[in-house]
Amino acid sequence: MDRQNLTLLTDLYELTMMQGYFKNKEENQTVIFDMFYRTNPLESGYAVFAGLEQVIAYIKELHFAEQDIEYLKSLHIFEQDFLDYLKDFHFSGDIYSLPEGTVIFPREPIVKVIAPIMEAQLIETAILNIINHQSLIATKTSRVCHAARGDGIMEFGLRRAQGPDAGTYGARAAMIGGCIGTSNVLCGQLFDVPVKGTHAHSWIMSFPDEYTAFKKYAELYPNACILLVDTYDTLKSGVPNAIRVFREMSEAGTLHKGYGIRLDSGDLAYLSKKARKMLDAAGFHDAVISASNDLDEYLIDSLKAQEAAITSWGVGTNLITSKDWPAFGGVYKLSAIQGEDGNFIPKIKLSENTEKVTNPGNKTIYRVYEKATGKIKADLICLVGEQFSENEPLLLFDPVEPWKKTKLQPGEYTLKELMIPVFQKGNCVYTSPKVMDIREFCQRELDTLWDETRRLVNPHLVYIDLSKKLYDIKIELLDRMSQS
Repeated sequence: MDRQNLTLLTDLYELTMMQGYFKNKEENQTVIFDMFYRTNPLESGYAVFAGLEQVIAYIKELHFAEQDIEYLKSLHIFEQDFLDYLKDFHFSGDIYSLPEGTVIFPREPIVKVIAPIMEAQLIETAILNIINHQSLIATKTSRVCHAARGDGIMEFGLRRAQGPDAGTYGARAAMIGGCIGTSNVLCGQLFDVPVKGTHAHSWIMSFPDEYTAFKKYAELYPNACILLVDTYDTLKSGVPNAIRVFREMSEAGTLHKGYGIRLDSGDLAYLSKKARKMLDAAGFHDAVISASNDLDEYLIDSLKAQEAAITSWGVGTNLITSKDWPAFGGVYKLSAIQGEDGNFIPKIKLSENTEKVTNPGNKTIYRVYEKATGKIKADLICLVGEQFSENEPLLLFDPVEPWKKTKLQPGEYTLKELMIPVFQKGNCVYTSPKVMDIREFCQRELDTLWDETRRLVNPHLVYIDLSKKLYDIKIELLDRMSQS
């Protein structure tokens, strides 16, 4: 089986709709679909966009292999002329996206697909599957890293992830979100990211005593000697034996920077402070104290507030599964249909729920920064082709409560358009950066957020505004729908 061919990674109704459009060729119009999300995950003030590289690989490999056609035929719901069409199927449209690692907010398009509706419909499920998952893990990771206040976070949740793909691509997303390394060796191989790890309690238990286990490990890995000290008794046995080994290494000249201990159970605040005093008293002031044990951003934040003497953190289950918020919630909605004159006709989806009413038209996003600080002031969703000048005043207003307005004067703000072309006429025109470069970009993006927006609890929300032109079109469509 071709592991790269994810063509059938789709919901059945995407294919049945495709056949419907195929049979009614006049309905196979060129359309625009937007992927966006409605609510920040994790009750956060923002999210982090991830998954674009896998989407690109998926689109490049999009084709129906012979075994795919045979399987679809066996379902007895697809006619032969449609199956024959699928044999030569390929994506021929355009895709625009935000760069991976971009800080994102609700209701703004993060991926835009412009293609015949048959093609745009088929790729919906896979795009949502890939981006929803990786953006969720990248966002969770950014919160965990923020709670650690500059300490290194290592991802090591592979054994608790929901399968190999979730573990591997989740680890990739965690690296984008800010981790310094992962325990997942396959992720390291595939994406050229640092792999890190120590040893298990079973290593200690397999030797006659704890000291011998530590000594043998130190002899094997003097350049990465982190000893797990809680197998038997952390303060009475583990830390003293680690100190003994560190002293022997120092005398032998084999003690290298980055050595230290790991705590994996008990009261981490108490144990880390006691261990720090013991290590310092022995002269090992630069010994690292790392910790694990079902950590998340809230527990790390609490431990930092308690002045725990921990400077390195291993986070597994709660990060790789985003345990407290298991789904990102991204959606994929039709926003425009191309008319006979080549122009796009805006379309809108109505709902009893205000947040589910979509923004119509062919859109792009401008990010508005406060010039003095470089922090995000607002995002402005507008129609493609609208022009804004930093040399003119910029009026921003709340699209839900439009009487709330802010006017920015020239010199107070800067603008950046966010969306970039990824595919044009079916050809990929974008090369994904390396994961560690995306990670650096993401860190710069996170630095543009105000501290109040990064609060773990009750964060300040960034304003997401519509241009006057887009707002007027939306209101006109809403009025027209209400009268029909």
